[in-house]
Amino acid sequence: MRLDRHALSILFLAAALAPAKAQQPGGAAPPPPGVTVETLVAKPVPVTYEYPARVAASRVVEVRARVGGILLERTFTEGERVKQGDLLFNIDRRPFEAEVALAEAQVQQAQATQAQARRTEERAQALVRSGATSTATVDDATSQRELADASVAQAQARLQTATLSLDYTSVEAPASGLTSLEQVPEGSLLTSGDLLTRITQLDPAYVNFSAADTEAASIRQLIEKGAAEGSIDDLKVTVKFGDGSTYAKVGKIDFTSSSIDQETGTILSRAVLDNPDSRLLPGQFVRVEIDGLIIPDALSIPTEALMQGPQGTFVYGLTPENLAEVRPVTVGRELDGTLLIASGLKAGDRIVTRGVIKVRPGSPVSPVAEAAPAAAPTADAAPAAPTKSVAEAAQ
Repeated sequence: MRLDRHALSILFLAAALAPAKAQQPGGAAPPPPGVTVETLVAKPVPVTYEYPARVAASRVVEVRARVGGILLERTFTEGERVKQGDLLFNIDRRPFEAEVALAEAQVQQAQATQAQARRTEERAQALVRSGATSTATVDDATSQRELADASVAQAQARLQTATLSLDYTSVEAPASGLTSLEQVPEGSLLTSGDLLTRITQLDPAYVNFSAADTEAASIRQLIEKGAAEGSIDDLKVTVKFGDGSTYAKVGKIDFTSSSIDQETGTILSRAVLDNPDSRLLPGQFVRVEIDGLIIPDALSIPTEALMQGPQGTFVYGLTPENLAEVRPVTVGRELDGTLLIASGLKAGDRIVTRGVIKVRPGSPVSPVAEAAPAAAPTADAAPAAPTKSVAEAAQ
Protein backbone atom coordinates (compact mmCIF):
# COMPACT_ATOMS: atom_id res chain seq x y z
CA MET A 1 0.00 0.00 0.00
CA ARG A 2 2.95 2.32 0.78
CA LEU A 3 4.41 1.62 -2.69
CA ASP A 4 1.18 2.71 -4.30
CA ARG A 5 1.18 6.02 -2.40
CA HIS A 6 4.78 6.63 -3.45
CA ALA A 7 3.95 6.02 -7.11
CA LEU A 8 0.97 8.34 -6.91
CA SER A 9 3.06 11.11 -5.38
CA ILE A 10 5.64 10.83 -8.21
CA LEU A 11 2.89 11.03 -10.83
CA PHE A 12 1.38 14.05 -9.10
CA LEU A 13 4.77 15.82 -8.99
CA ALA A 14 5.39 15.13 -12.67
CA ALA A 15 1.98 16.53 -13.56
CA ALA A 16 2.66 19.63 -11.50
CA LEU A 17 6.04 20.26 -13.12
CA ALA A 18 4.87 19.78 -16.72
CA PRO A 19 3.32 23.27 -17.14
CA ALA A 20 6.40 24.84 -15.64
CA LYS A 21 8.68 23.25 -18.26
CA ALA A 22 6.42 24.45 -21.08
CA GLN A 23 6.91 28.03 -19.87
CA GLN A 24 10.75 27.91 -19.97
CA PRO A 25 12.42 30.49 -22.28
CA GLY A 26 13.64 27.74 -24.60
CA GLY A 27 10.13 27.03 -25.78
CA ALA A 28 9.04 30.67 -26.37
CA ALA A 29 8.90 32.39 -29.88
CA PRO A 30 12.06 34.47 -30.72
CA PRO A 31 11.75 38.26 -30.50
CA PRO A 32 11.53 40.34 -33.73
CA PRO A 33 15.01 41.09 -35.18
CA GLY A 34 16.41 44.55 -34.71
CA VAL A 35 16.90 46.48 -37.95
CA THR A 36 17.79 49.97 -39.10
CA VAL A 37 14.98 51.77 -40.91
CA GLU A 38 15.04 54.80 -43.21
CA THR A 39 12.10 56.97 -44.25
CA LEU A 40 12.49 57.99 -47.89
CA VAL A 41 12.60 61.70 -48.70
CA ALA A 42 12.46 63.13 -52.23
CA LYS A 43 15.34 65.51 -52.91
CA PRO A 44 17.13 67.01 -55.94
CA VAL A 45 19.96 64.83 -57.24
CA PRO A 46 22.58 65.99 -59.76
CA VAL A 47 23.06 63.37 -62.46
CA THR A 48 26.65 62.88 -63.58
CA TYR A 49 27.95 60.65 -66.38
CA GLU A 50 31.55 59.47 -66.60
CA TYR A 51 33.32 57.96 -69.60
CA PRO A 52 36.84 57.10 -70.73
CA ALA A 53 38.07 59.58 -73.31
CA ARG A 54 41.05 60.53 -75.42
CA VAL A 55 42.48 63.94 -76.19
CA ALA A 56 42.89 65.10 -79.78
CA ALA A 57 44.24 68.26 -81.34
CA SER A 58 41.65 70.70 -82.56
CA ARG A 59 43.59 71.12 -85.77
CA VAL A 60 46.53 69.37 -87.45
CA VAL A 61 47.90 71.13 -90.53
CA GLU A 62 50.38 69.58 -92.95
CA VAL A 63 52.88 72.10 -94.28
CA ARG A 64 53.85 71.09 -97.82
CA ALA A 65 56.03 72.59 -100.50
CA ARG A 66 53.95 74.36 -103.14
CA VAL A 67 56.83 74.63 -105.60
CA GLY A 68 59.83 72.47 -106.36
CA GLY A 69 63.41 73.48 -105.70
CA ILE A 70 66.33 73.26 -103.28
CA LEU A 71 65.43 73.67 -99.58
CA LEU A 72 67.89 76.27 -98.32
CA GLU A 73 66.85 77.04 -94.76
CA ARG A 74 64.62 76.03 -91.84
CA THR A 75 63.90 79.03 -89.64
CA PHE A 76 62.26 77.38 -86.63
CA THR A 77 63.23 74.92 -83.90
CA GLU A 78 61.47 71.59 -84.15
CA GLY A 79 58.72 71.23 -81.56
CA GLU A 80 58.45 74.92 -80.77
CA ARG A 81 55.27 76.97 -80.92
CA VAL A 82 54.79 79.12 -84.02
CA LYS A 83 52.18 81.69 -84.97
CA GLN A 84 50.18 81.90 -88.15
CA GLY A 85 52.22 83.74 -90.80
CA ASP A 86 55.64 82.95 -89.29
CA LEU A 87 58.36 82.05 -91.81
CA LEU A 88 59.24 78.34 -91.59
CA PHE A 89 61.30 77.42 -94.69
CA ASN A 90 63.14 79.13 -97.52
CA ILE A 91 63.36 77.49 -100.94
CA ASP A 92 65.89 78.72 -103.55
CA ARG A 93 64.28 81.79 -105.11
CA ARG A 94 66.61 82.41 -108.05
CA PRO A 95 64.89 80.21 -110.67
CA PHE A 96 61.55 81.77 -109.82
CA GLU A 97 62.94 85.30 -109.91
CA ALA A 98 64.10 84.57 -113.46
CA GLU A 99 60.63 83.31 -114.33
CA VAL A 100 59.13 86.52 -113.01
CA ALA A 101 61.55 88.64 -115.05
CA LEU A 102 60.72 86.66 -118.20
CA ALA A 103 56.98 87.04 -117.55
CA GLU A 104 57.36 90.79 -117.04
CA ALA A 105 59.16 91.08 -120.40
CA GLN A 106 56.42 89.11 -122.13
CA VAL A 107 53.85 91.48 -120.65
CA GLN A 108 55.76 94.47 -122.00
CA GLN A 109 56.02 92.85 -125.43
CA ALA A 110 52.29 92.11 -125.50
CA GLN A 111 51.48 95.62 -124.41
CA ALA A 112 53.63 97.07 -127.22
CA THR A 113 51.85 94.90 -129.77
CA GLN A 114 48.54 95.97 -128.28
CA ALA A 115 49.43 99.68 -128.62
CA GLN A 116 50.39 99.22 -132.26
CA ALA A 117 47.14 97.36 -133.01
CA ARG A 118 45.12 100.18 -131.45
CA ARG A 119 46.86 102.81 -133.55
CA THR A 120 46.26 100.76 -136.70
CA GLU A 121 42.59 100.44 -135.82
CA GLU A 122 42.24 104.18 -135.26
CA ARG A 123 43.84 105.00 -138.66
CA ALA A 124 41.53 102.51 -140.43
CA GLN A 125 38.47 104.10 -138.83
CA ALA A 126 39.62 107.55 -139.97
CA LEU A 127 40.11 106.35 -143.56
CA VAL A 128 36.64 104.78 -143.60
CA ARG A 129 35.09 108.03 -142.46
CA SER A 130 36.88 109.88 -145.31
CA GLY A 131 35.88 107.22 -147.82
CA ALA A 132 39.46 106.34 -148.64
CA THR A 133 39.10 102.65 -147.73
CA SER A 134 36.50 99.99 -147.18
CA THR A 135 34.99 98.78 -143.91
CA ALA A 136 36.78 95.46 -144.37
CA THR A 137 40.06 97.19 -143.52
CA VAL A 138 38.55 98.42 -140.25
CA ASP A 139 37.31 94.94 -139.43
CA ASP A 140 40.78 93.49 -139.94
CA ALA A 141 42.35 96.18 -137.74
CA THR A 142 39.77 95.59 -135.00
CA SER A 143 40.49 91.85 -135.04
CA GLN A 144 44.22 92.50 -134.69
CA ARG A 145 43.60 94.83 -131.75
CA GLU A 146 41.41 92.22 -130.02
CA LEU A 147 44.12 89.58 -130.50
CA ALA A 148 46.63 91.98 -128.98
CA ASP A 149 44.33 92.54 -125.98
CA ALA A 150 44.12 88.78 -125.43
CA SER A 151 47.90 88.45 -125.66
CA VAL A 152 48.30 91.09 -122.93
CA ALA A 153 45.86 89.27 -120.66
CA GLN A 154 47.69 85.99 -121.26
CA ALA A 155 51.07 87.53 -120.48
CA GLN A 156 49.73 89.13 -117.31
CA ALA A 157 48.36 85.75 -116.18
CA ARG A 158 51.78 84.16 -116.72
CA LEU A 159 53.35 86.96 -114.67
CA GLN A 160 50.86 86.40 -111.87
CA THR A 161 51.64 82.66 -111.86
CA ALA A 162 55.37 83.32 -111.77
CA THR A 163 54.92 85.81 -108.92
CA LEU A 164 52.90 83.28 -106.91
CA SER A 165 55.57 80.63 -107.42
CA LEU A 166 58.19 83.11 -106.22
CA ASP A 167 56.11 83.86 -103.12
CA TYR A 168 55.75 80.14 -102.41
CA THR A 169 59.51 79.84 -101.97
CA SER A 170 58.96 81.40 -98.54
CA VAL A 171 56.93 78.80 -96.65
CA GLU A 172 54.84 80.38 -93.88
CA ALA A 173 52.85 78.79 -91.06
CA PRO A 174 49.20 78.41 -92.14
CA ALA A 175 48.07 78.12 -88.49
CA SER A 176 49.33 78.63 -84.97
CA GLY A 177 50.50 75.64 -82.95
CA LEU A 178 53.38 73.28 -82.22
CA THR A 179 55.64 72.09 -85.01
CA SER A 180 56.62 68.47 -85.53
CA LEU A 181 59.97 67.00 -86.50
CA GLU A 182 61.45 68.18 -89.77
CA GLN A 183 60.49 65.83 -92.58
CA VAL A 184 63.06 66.95 -95.17
CA PRO A 185 66.61 68.14 -94.33
CA GLU A 186 68.10 71.35 -95.71
CA GLY A 187 69.73 70.94 -99.10
CA SER A 188 67.13 68.45 -100.33
CA LEU A 189 65.56 68.78 -103.75
CA LEU A 190 61.83 69.28 -103.26
CA THR A 191 58.99 68.62 -105.60
CA SER A 192 55.61 70.29 -105.32
CA GLY A 193 53.57 68.60 -102.58
CA ASP A 194 56.45 67.28 -100.45
CA LEU A 195 55.66 67.24 -96.70
CA LEU A 196 57.88 69.64 -94.74
CA THR A 197 56.39 69.57 -91.23
CA ARG A 198 53.12 69.43 -89.32
CA ILE A 199 51.58 72.05 -87.08
CA THR A 200 49.36 70.85 -84.25
CA GLN A 201 46.92 73.33 -82.75
CA LEU A 202 46.37 72.47 -79.07
CA ASP A 203 44.30 75.43 -77.95
CA PRO A 204 41.47 74.63 -77.85
CA ALA A 205 41.78 70.87 -77.37
CA TYR A 206 39.23 68.22 -78.32
CA VAL A 207 38.30 65.33 -76.03
CA ASN A 208 36.53 62.44 -77.78
CA PHE A 209 34.39 59.93 -75.88
CA SER A 210 31.68 57.39 -76.65
CA ALA A 211 28.45 56.71 -74.76
CA ALA A 212 26.20 53.69 -75.06
CA ASP A 213 23.24 54.38 -77.33
CA THR A 214 20.82 53.41 -74.54
CA GLU A 215 22.38 55.92 -72.18
CA ALA A 216 22.32 58.68 -74.77
CA ALA A 217 18.63 57.92 -75.29
CA SER A 218 17.96 58.04 -71.55
CA ILE A 219 19.59 61.47 -71.29
CA ARG A 220 17.42 62.71 -74.13
CA GLN A 221 14.29 61.25 -72.52
CA LEU A 222 15.08 62.82 -69.15
CA ILE A 223 15.26 66.22 -70.81
CA GLU A 224 12.34 65.85 -73.21
CA LYS A 225 9.95 64.44 -70.59
CA GLY A 226 10.90 67.09 -68.04
CA ALA A 227 12.14 64.50 -65.55
CA ALA A 228 15.43 66.38 -65.27
CA GLU A 229 16.16 70.09 -65.07
CA GLY A 230 18.62 71.38 -67.66
CA SER A 231 19.35 71.00 -71.35
CA ILE A 232 22.06 69.69 -73.64
CA ASP A 233 23.54 73.18 -73.77
CA ASP A 234 23.82 73.17 -69.96
CA LEU A 235 26.01 70.07 -69.88
CA LYS A 236 29.52 70.77 -68.58
CA VAL A 237 32.54 68.56 -69.19
CA THR A 238 35.29 68.10 -66.63
CA VAL A 239 38.47 66.17 -67.45
CA LYS A 240 40.19 63.91 -64.92
CA PHE A 241 43.72 62.61 -65.38
CA GLY A 242 45.02 59.15 -64.60
CA ASP A 243 46.52 60.30 -61.29
CA GLY A 244 43.10 61.45 -60.08
CA SER A 245 43.72 65.17 -60.53
CA THR A 246 41.16 67.36 -62.28
CA TYR A 247 41.87 69.70 -65.17
CA ALA A 248 41.14 73.29 -64.21
CA LYS A 249 39.21 74.24 -67.35
CA VAL A 250 35.60 73.20 -67.95
CA GLY A 251 34.40 72.51 -71.47
CA LYS A 252 31.23 71.90 -73.44
CA ILE A 253 30.04 69.26 -75.89
CA ASP A 254 30.22 70.69 -79.40
CA PHE A 255 29.58 67.57 -81.49
CA THR A 256 27.52 64.39 -81.22
CA SER A 257 27.45 61.82 -84.00
CA SER A 258 24.14 61.31 -85.79
CA SER A 259 24.76 57.57 -86.19
CA ILE A 260 25.59 54.62 -83.94
CA ASP A 261 28.82 52.70 -84.33
CA GLN A 262 27.72 49.28 -85.56
CA GLU A 263 30.66 47.47 -83.93
CA THR A 264 30.48 49.00 -80.45
CA GLY A 265 26.87 50.22 -80.22
CA THR A 266 28.04 53.61 -79.01
CA ILE A 267 27.60 57.20 -80.09
CA LEU A 268 30.71 59.34 -80.53
CA SER A 269 30.72 62.75 -78.87
CA ARG A 270 33.32 65.49 -78.64
CA ALA A 271 34.01 68.12 -76.01
CA VAL A 272 36.07 71.25 -76.54
CA LEU A 273 38.18 72.79 -73.77
CA ASP A 274 40.55 75.74 -73.57
CA ASN A 275 44.15 74.54 -73.38
CA PRO A 276 46.41 77.59 -73.10
CA ASP A 277 49.18 75.74 -71.21
CA SER A 278 49.10 72.64 -73.46
CA ARG A 279 48.43 70.37 -70.49
CA LEU A 280 46.07 68.34 -72.64
CA LEU A 281 48.16 66.51 -75.23
CA PRO A 282 46.91 64.62 -78.30
CA GLY A 283 46.59 60.89 -77.67
CA GLN A 284 46.34 61.31 -73.90
CA PHE A 285 43.88 58.98 -72.14
CA VAL A 286 41.63 60.73 -69.61
CA ARG A 287 38.16 60.43 -68.10
CA VAL A 288 35.40 62.95 -68.67
CA GLU A 289 32.68 63.76 -66.18
CA ILE A 290 29.54 65.30 -67.61
CA ASP A 291 27.13 67.12 -65.35
CA GLY A 292 24.47 69.78 -65.61
CA LEU A 293 21.28 67.74 -65.23
CA ILE A 294 19.34 67.64 -61.95
CA ILE A 295 16.47 65.31 -61.08
CA PRO A 296 14.33 67.50 -58.79
CA ASP A 297 12.36 64.83 -56.85
CA ALA A 298 14.61 61.80 -56.72
CA LEU A 299 14.47 58.89 -54.28
CA SER A 300 17.68 57.15 -53.30
CA ILE A 301 18.42 54.21 -51.01
CA PRO A 302 21.63 52.74 -49.56
CA THR A 303 23.19 49.99 -51.64
CA GLU A 304 22.95 47.50 -48.76
CA ALA A 305 19.15 47.80 -48.77
CA LEU A 306 18.80 46.34 -52.27
CA MET A 307 18.30 42.59 -52.70
CA GLN A 308 17.97 40.24 -55.64
CA GLY A 309 15.26 37.59 -55.96
CA PRO A 310 13.86 35.31 -58.65
CA GLN A 311 11.47 38.08 -59.70
CA GLY A 312 14.13 40.79 -59.78
CA THR A 313 15.42 43.45 -57.41
CA PHE A 314 13.50 44.43 -54.28
CA VAL A 315 13.75 46.02 -50.86
CA TYR A 316 12.00 45.27 -47.59
CA GLY A 317 9.40 47.89 -46.75
CA LEU A 318 7.58 48.22 -43.45
CA THR A 319 3.88 48.47 -42.76
CA PRO A 320 2.60 50.74 -39.97
CA GLU A 321 2.62 47.59 -37.77
CA ASN A 322 6.35 47.07 -38.53
CA LEU A 323 5.69 43.98 -40.65
CA ALA A 324 8.24 43.41 -43.43
CA GLU A 325 6.97 43.18 -46.99
CA VAL A 326 8.72 42.77 -50.33
CA ARG A 327 8.75 45.90 -52.50
CA PRO A 328 9.92 45.27 -56.10
CA VAL A 329 11.93 48.26 -57.35
CA THR A 330 13.61 49.43 -60.53
CA VAL A 331 17.01 51.01 -60.09
CA GLY A 332 17.80 53.97 -62.31
CA ARG A 333 21.47 54.67 -61.58
CA GLU A 334 24.17 53.82 -59.10
CA LEU A 335 25.23 56.78 -56.99
CA ASP A 336 28.03 57.40 -54.52
CA GLY A 337 27.10 54.71 -52.03
CA THR A 338 23.41 54.88 -52.83
CA LEU A 339 21.04 53.88 -55.60
CA LEU A 340 18.65 56.09 -57.50
CA ILE A 341 15.21 54.46 -57.63
CA ALA A 342 13.28 54.76 -60.89
CA SER A 343 10.05 53.08 -59.70
CA GLY A 344 8.60 50.97 -56.89
CA LEU A 345 8.92 53.41 -53.98
CA LYS A 346 7.55 56.80 -53.02
CA ALA A 347 8.41 59.53 -50.57
CA GLY A 348 7.45 58.62 -47.01
CA ASP A 349 7.98 54.86 -47.42
CA ARG A 350 9.97 53.15 -44.70
CA ILE A 351 12.51 50.55 -45.78
CA VAL A 352 15.00 48.33 -43.99
CA THR A 353 18.57 49.50 -44.66
CA ARG A 354 20.60 47.37 -42.23
CA GLY A 355 19.93 43.93 -40.88
CA VAL A 356 18.07 42.84 -44.00
CA ILE A 357 19.50 39.31 -43.80
CA LYS A 358 17.47 38.76 -40.60
CA VAL A 359 14.18 39.89 -42.16
CA ARG A 360 11.49 37.49 -43.39
CA PRO A 361 8.53 38.60 -45.54
CA GLY A 362 5.39 39.06 -43.42
CA SER A 363 7.31 38.83 -40.14
CA PRO A 364 7.56 41.65 -37.60
CA VAL A 365 10.79 43.57 -37.08
CA SER A 366 11.99 45.85 -34.35
CA PRO A 367 13.36 49.19 -35.65
CA VAL A 368 16.31 49.88 -33.37
CA ALA A 369 17.44 53.01 -35.25
CA GLU A 370 15.99 55.42 -37.76
CA ALA A 371 18.64 56.22 -40.39
CA ALA A 372 18.91 59.82 -41.52
CA PRO A 373 18.22 60.34 -45.24
CA ALA A 374 21.43 60.42 -47.23
CA ALA A 375 22.73 63.71 -48.60
CA ALA A 376 22.09 64.43 -52.25
CA PRO A 377 24.53 62.13 -54.09
CA THR A 378 26.22 62.44 -57.43
CA ALA A 379 25.31 59.87 -60.07
CA ASP A 380 27.99 58.07 -62.02
CA ALA A 381 27.67 56.26 -65.32
CA ALA A 382 27.37 52.61 -64.26
CA PRO A 383 23.99 50.94 -63.72
CA ALA A 384 23.36 49.53 -60.30
CA ALA A 385 24.06 45.95 -59.28
CA PRO A 386 22.17 44.30 -56.41
CA THR A 387 24.20 43.91 -53.27
CA LYS A 388 22.52 40.85 -51.74
CA SER A 389 20.67 37.82 -52.93
CA VAL A 390 17.82 35.80 -51.51
CA ALA A 391 20.28 33.02 -50.80
CA GLU A 392 22.33 35.41 -48.66
CA ALA A 393 19.20 36.62 -46.91
CA ALA A 394 18.29 33.06 -45.99
CA GLN A 395 21.60 32.49 -44.17
